[in-house]
Amino acid sequence: MEKPNKAILLIHEIYGVNDHMKFVKQELSKLEADIICPNLLSRDIPYRYEEEDMAYQNFVQNIGIDEGSRQINNMLIQLKQEYEEVGVIGFSVGATISWLCSENNLCDFVIGCYGSRIRDYINRRPVCPTLLIFPAEEQTFDVDCLINSLEQKREPLLKIKKFYGFHGFMNPFSKTFNKESADEAFQTVSDFLEKHLADH
Repeated sequence: MEKPNKAILLIHEIYGVNDHMKFVKQELSKLEADIICPNLLSRDIPYRYEEEDMAYQNFVQNIGIDEGSRQINNMLIQLKQEYEEVGVIGFSVGATISWLCSENNLCDFVIGCYGSRIRDYINRRPVCPTLLIFPAEEQTFDVDCLINSLEQKREPLLKIKKFYGFHGFMNPFSKTFNKESADEAFQTVSDFLEKHLADH
């Protein structure tokens, strides 16, 4: 079997490469692409959801969005040498890192699911097709306000979708999981990928 000429970097949340990432990898395995989920944490065992505060502290103190982006960019540079097409899909903090990748010319597409810190990087200009997915509600900020700010910039490559639910609604292992919204969101993701992973 020949190797796919497309790769997708899957960027995890603060918890690391957990069951949710394995689930997403499984969901994406239908695509004719290699799905790579690197571990950005300095430990092999992912954090449990009950350890959210510890996981958050660890991410902020030891990795952070800038270092996470640097690691992902280095991987993208390598993958670009091996594959014709390379994109990123991130969740939560991984989505914010994905958003930062949207303007670096290394990605062919970017997908970010509920990246709440995107609000700190609102002035980025995507240079590749970019899909951002948000829940209807977030505890820490006004989702509609952020979406309006992003849409006002009229970025032609940016597509934004909002689904009923809370942060983590696409994660079957989270208490905020919403199956109906998750199914719709994954359908949106796969439609977007089918369009942008077109056979060259």
